[in-house]
Amino acid sequence: MADRYLMGVDIGTLGTKALVVSTDGEIRGSALAEYGLLHPSPSWAEQWPEVWENAVCQTIRESVRRASVHPDEIAGVCISGLYGGSGIPVDKEVSPLHPCLIWMDRRASDEVEWVRENADLDQVFRTTGNYVDTYFGYTKILWIKRNLPDVWQRIHKFIPPSTYVAFRLTGELAIDYSSAGNLGGLFDIRHLQWSEEMSEMLGIPLEMMPEKIVPSTEVIGEITPSAATRCGLTPGTPVVAGGVDAPMATLSAGATEPGENVAMMGTSTCWGVVHQGDSLAKKLVSMPHVVNCDREIYTWGGAATSGGLIRWFRNEFGAAEVARGETEGRDAYEVLDSDASNVRPGSDNLVVLPYFMGERAPVWDPHARGIIFGLSLYHTRAHVFRAFLESSAFSLRHSIEIGENVGLGLEPETKVVGGITKSRLWPQILADVTGRRISVPAGGAGAPLGGALVAGLGVGLIDDYRVIREWSGADAVFEPNAGNAGVYDRLYAIYRGVYSDTKQRMHELTTEGAERNA
Repeated sequence: MADRYLMGVDIGTLGTKALVVSTDGEIRGSALAEYGLLHPSPSWAEQWPEVWENAVCQTIRESVRRASVHPDEIAGVCISGLYGGSGIPVDKEVSPLHPCLIWMDRRASDEVEWVRENADLDQVFRTTGNYVDTYFGYTKILWIKRNLPDVWQRIHKFIPPSTYVAFRLTGELAIDYSSAGNLGGLFDIRHLQWSEEMSEMLGIPLEMMPEKIVPSTEVIGEITPSAATRCGLTPGTPVVAGGVDAPMATLSAGATEPGENVAMMGTSTCWGVVHQGDSLAKKLVSMPHVVNCDREIYTWGGAATSGGLIRWFRNEFGAAEVARGETEGRDAYEVLDSDASNVRPGSDNLVVLPYFMGERAPVWDPHARGIIFGLSLYHTRAHVFRAFLESSAFSLRHSIEIGENVGLGLEPETKVVGGITKSRLWPQILADVTGRRISVPAGGAGAPLGGALVAGLGVGLIDDYRVIREWSGADAVFEPNAGNAGVYDRLYAIYRGVYSDTKQRMHELTTEGAERNA
């Protein structure tokens, strides 16, 4: 009998990654396709779904080639994805009518105020497990309703990115529970169904939501002949429903027990924990988990920008490091990392607020803005870069503190997956700032590895999701340096205080800017 392999594909904010994985967890092949975002106005972030579809097909084809396996040996495919905000508005032919307003988009401020004034927020929270912010898809849907009436009249469905691509590969439309829950506002997190009450309260017809809601592990369809040609797979290959990238990444890290917590740090940060649903918090985000969705909830908080901020720094200020990297045969990030490692912890009293695209949980402020605080002529680019790394650690500490305060019962170790695991400096900064042991699972594969596991569960090649522990041993552990605790405790207090002290001015600045751009 031929060997059987599983595929996990994750549609990220700035890139899509695919993995070919054996049934014992060995990564046989991988591929990455990068892309940008559309920012038609400050604080706006959107994307046409064709970009994601092309990237998925490209990475599937390339990862299978690199794995040196035959397409017939791929037993199942799982597609996870970024939180797609509004979802893709499509017509009855499932043709996109407008770009998807993704999680990073913060344009729906007026709609948030409308919800605050017209909806029962306590009932919204009791029903959905979530609150109100421009982050959530339902506020972005309301923005489309109020600002794009011609588009609104033609909308048949709003479809999340991973669900849309799965539809394009199979011809079958089914949304998973995690994606439905992460929409906020409309999904009953306890009964796992769309809420008529919330629909009437918010004025969003449930007919615009996908009717079929399924577990992430359910096979929703098979690769069609036309999709097989584009992706290099065999027609008839099963595709499971998949889900949101953050809980998928948490699964990939081997977190299967209550209190185990994971930070997925790529373009953004999602720090989260799986629990039984007794510790929901308005300042955090909750959705059904990608396994055990009928009894487990994934709750998270996190920064809107982490890796995205570092990429911005490299692109805008790192030309010298890019050139050095080319000369020395190193990646520019490696050069930046190396220089920053020579800077003292605390970056010689430099503090960055990483709110360059507003901020989501637990700050929930679309008008928040980035600040580099404490600059002097003594500081270098290396100081600023290290302060950017430290800012993401301060943000992570803030989310963890909220989780502790609501009684999530966290284990003292935090696992980290995502792009930052390529750095040796950044995980150590996380450990020093949070005072927690930071563990980096082997390979740092993240959400695509969790997706491969979910594919295996769906097609029956894997019986128990806890086998992921055997797939993801920790190859690096970073213990907090007690000698740095005093420095970081002091700067963390300043970090929190700078936001409080400047919040009003931030709002004045962004409101005036929005009026000028209107």
